[in-house]
Amino acid sequence: MGYIYGDGREQGTLFPVLLDDVLPADHICRVIDAFVNSLAMSEIGFERAEAAETGRPGYDPRDLLKLYLYGYLNQIRSSRRLEAECLRNVEVMWLLGRLYPDHKSIAEFRRIHREAVTAAGAELIRFAKGCGLIRGEWIAVDGSKFRAVASVDIVRERVALQRYLDSLEKADTVSESMIDQTAVAAALEKLKRNPEPDAGFMLVRQQALPAYNVQTAVDAEHALIVTHSVVLDASDIRCLKPMADAAKSVLGVERLNVVADAGYSNGEQVAQCEEVGITPYVPVMRTVNNQGGGSLYGREDFRYDADSDTYTCPGDKKLLRKHTNHKDRYTMYKAFASDCGPCPLKPRCTQAPRRGLARHLYEDALNRMQARVTPEAMRLRRSTVEHPFATIKYRIFGHPRLLMRGLSGARTEIGIATMAYNLKRITKVLGAVKLAEALLDW
Repeated sequence: MGYIYGDGREQGTLFPVLLDDVLPADHICRVIDAFVNSLAMSEIGFERAEAAETGRPGYDPRDLLKLYLYGYLNQIRSSRRLEAECLRNVEVMWLLGRLYPDHKSIAEFRRIHREAVTAAGAELIRFAKGCGLIRGEWIAVDGSKFRAVASVDIVRERVALQRYLDSLEKADTVSESMIDQTAVAAALEKLKRNPEPDAGFMLVRQQALPAYNVQTAVDAEHALIVTHSVVLDASDIRCLKPMADAAKSVLGVERLNVVADAGYSNGEQVAQCEEVGITPYVPVMRTVNNQGGGSLYGREDFRYDADSDTYTCPGDKKLLRKHTNHKDRYTMYKAFASDCGPCPLKPRCTQAPRRGLARHLYEDALNRMQARVTPEAMRLRRSTVEHPFATIKYRIFGHPRLLMRGLSGARTEIGIATMAYNLKRITKVLGAVKLAEALLDW
């Protein structure tokens, strides 16, 4: 056992290490140190990055960011556990120059730096792109549910209170004298004190639990997460365009191929993507005619003529346009009852007096996309976007449950976890020594 000085530390703090085991080539501490030191902390939004001329200096945000990255890479996310690591873990002692901030300072840093953490993650992606690790041609988009820290009862109470207050607002016919103002005031106070203001119920392992929907866009070259988002919508169907736009902006490319599962099948967003140079590869979700036990003719048995804006049924009869439902985004076409009544194919076509067929307002865009979808594209999606979620949930989080409350807290945690994942992935591809050298030259 011997003593050496910290690597380039102004404090010159001494601490014990094994002389023959000083920062192995694959040591993640060296990578974390090189990456954080390369960041322009003040420019990307970290507070107290430059010490004030007067007063007692606060903790350098570089040290606290290093601590969090190390912690998340070792499944240590609690501020109290991170505080303990500062006093017992030699690797953390080296990384922080033997600083030991208290858990309140550690937790406060994470709470107030959501935007700065996101900006730091974007800088890491910019570095990876400069190293040629991101090609920016194929992006896979997917979402996964992360359990919120709040209990089921807390969220259920908040939802019930919100419904009660909403019902009072909608009850225009009820006079104010009939409303119990005391009950309203009590409900408002309870709603204000509720510790989980945002999380809603989502299906997590086939259970309705408080959760957030985490979206990622992953580059197919080395499975690096180029952008991410945390949304309150349990469904993915409105997330295709926002995630594709965000990935395109981060990558700085003119054209982009995006592959996702059928949960992102949104005709309107597909058309919007195509207009801005984004080509989606998403299996199209179609409604199924379940009448007659599913044995009746489907939409594939009808021919559409764009010039006349009509459908032709298997019996060569026309289905004319009747009305358009803009809310549900479809146009209804119906045949004449006089054509359907005597038709010998009617038992195989419809049980109603006449056959109707709904056409999506963006049917052409959906048809173009369906023609593009291939088994190879779907295999690319699975091999690209599935394992980053598994790594974050079970290698970085240890257990896929958030520790911070509210949407802002969830975004901060996912931001740190995504940065940790990307750093781990880049280290795996380049190696710790080469990566640390590249970061020093960056």
